[in-house]
Amino acid sequence: MALLITEKCINCDMCDPECPNDAISMGPEIYEIDPDRCTECKGHYDKPTCQSVCPITNCIITDPEHIETEDELLEKFVTLQGLV
Repeated sequence: MALLITEKCINCDMCDPECPNDAISMGPEIYEIDPDRCTECKGHYDKPTCQSVCPITNCIITDPEHIETEDELLEKFVTLQGLV
């Protein structure tokens, strides 16, 4: 499951530098997460770092349009790291 930054985002710049997959970037109005690069930090950390550092409750949520299993997220991690 990729994550999604909601309209609650205040553009505090906390999440972008924390993403180990470079999946977060500034969109037209708020930060956005590229679902093709988001692994929910699987392979890097125990939990998503963007959620950990975000000062706004429920600002970064599971993206209902990009549901993936833990195995799929780990496979994406391996691919992004060039480990295949």
